[in-house]
Amino acid sequence: MIEIMEFEQPPARPVRWRYLLARPGRESHRDRRPLLLFLHGAGERGEDPTLAKRHGPLKVLEQGMDLPFVIAAPLCPPGKWWNNHMLIEFLDHLLATHPVDADRVYLTGLSMGGFGTWSLATECPERFAAIAPVCGGGYWFLADQLRDVPVWAFHGARDEVIPLEESQRMVRAIQAAGGDARLTIYPDAGHDAWTETYANPELYQWFLSHRRT
Repeated sequence: MIEIMEFEQPPARPVRWRYLLARPGRESHRDRRPLLLFLHGAGERGEDPTLAKRHGPLKVLEQGMDLPFVIAAPLCPPGKWWNNHMLIEFLDHLLATHPVDADRVYLTGLSMGGFGTWSLATECPERFAAIAPVCGGGYWFLADQLRDVPVWAFHGARDEVIPLEESQRMVRAIQAAGGDARLTIYPDAGHDAWTETYANPELYQWFLSHRRT
């Protein structure tokens, strides 16, 4: 079941986020689940939190795919961009309020959320066991921060919104720093690299094969 939840920042910065949360089966504090944090794209910003399941893991979950994660998908307000400080506080909130395994926290996002994935992971790489940015990009000169974080990036070769080179240079920089990074390129895809990515069970199996070191 997917629930609509709210997260409110501390009083010093009273900002409220609505988010979707999916929990597999019955929760037990004795059985801590892996956490998958999903960042949606610019087209899903708004006031309706159900927009966060238009694409991505929550969509395929509703379509019947078995995903053994706690999945959290915050909704970015209209006209805003993903904010790393708020995302870190949101992650701390999830870890404090749900029985999730801090050593199995995974991060993924598409388009604007792909940029958010690269940005958040380079700022606090120690928080994630693995990341999967989809048709995003980031600061290649910070990519060495991810040398200890497994990365699987995805991009369409015909993307006219965010050039393929954005993902390529990030992956190259991580590899040059000795990191574990790979890139899947869909030769016939444009900006929509997410439909095929999130429908692929291998992505979720790959996530689960990693723990935070």
